[in-house]
Amino acid sequence: MIRYFFLLLLLASCAAEPEFIPRNFNRVEVREVFSDSVSIRAITLMGQNLAFSGSNNTYGFYNSATGAARSSRIRIDSVNTEFRAVAATSADFFMLSTGNPALMFKTGNSGEMELAYMEEHEQVFYDAMAFWNDQEGIAMGDPTEGCISVIITRNGGRSWKKLSCDELPSAAAGEAAFAASDTNIAIIGDHTWIATGGARSRILYSPDKGMTWEVFDTPVIQGTSTQGIYSIDFYDEKTGFAIGGDYTQPEQNAANKAVTTDGGKTWSLVGVGKAPGYLSCVQYIPGRKGKELVAVGFQGIWFSSDGGANFSKISDEPFYTLRFNSDSTAFAAGKNRIAVLTFEENP
Repeated sequence: MIRYFFLLLLLASCAAEPEFIPRNFNRVEVREVFSDSVSIRAITLMGQNLAFSGSNNTYGFYNSATGAARSSRIRIDSVNTEFRAVAATSADFFMLSTGNPALMFKTGNSGEMELAYMEEHEQVFYDAMAFWNDQEGIAMGDPTEGCISVIITRNGGRSWKKLSCDELPSAAAGEAAFAASDTNIAIIGDHTWIATGGARSRILYSPDKGMTWEVFDTPVIQGTSTQGIYSIDFYDEKTGFAIGGDYTQPEQNAANKAVTTDGGKTWSLVGVGKAPGYLSCVQYIPGRKGKELVAVGFQGIWFSSDGGANFSKISDEPFYTLRFNSDSTAFAAGKNRIAVLTFEENP
């Protein structure tokens, strides 16, 4: 009887998983939740709520429970600052400006935004930031010396240290990044990927939260200052997707989408000669086996159910960036607005 019981357990453990059936989203409901004269390219989830920042010194928060959004403008002397990188821990919200000087602010004990980092350099330009956990975070930007700029915190964002070029791969002449959607950085566990563009479209990779780095080439379009990878996302430690192109030639689709299945070491072009062309942000839909992705840009919203091999356009609504908060809803931001997107299948 005992042997029979264990045989049943063995058979149950060997049973095949239920077949994964990709969905066919063919429409999306767009519900605007914030409107203002501000360009928003950086958003981050805080639980089920959203924090954001953009042009004109503006930042704000959206409360999903109440449906209320509020925004503020931070006073920085007479400087009109644009923020294109934001991130959050369970305790704090961070926003990092582009241009010189680079200014990072965090929520403080007083309830006001406090300066956490400043960098002055004629070439400074930060593009994205993210956190591994509540204590350790990273931000990246264009080179000021001979490497991509990388700053790291190990104390919850109270202080940040810029890595020297001795600790990073050298940048090619003209290699930089794009502050298009705050998605130049992808993190899974301790693994970190940074996407570049311009003269070279490459991936900087760290397996240990920024302690060590190596760099991998990609076949994504490259060579001029407007070409390259604009956005990356990883579903797990092996599966990732990159999208971009050339925003001055948005219909170009010969080499603007690529996939990796080995953790970013090698990349293969997909959808060659197929729409979409240039888009600024791509995200895996959570819990969908790395098969379903959504990409957005000023040309609309696109959905893939086969890991990015093919995309279908499901809306003309223009957005710069999005983040999923479930397997069928996401926040999206763009020119003068933030919206909640609900993805649907119609028979």
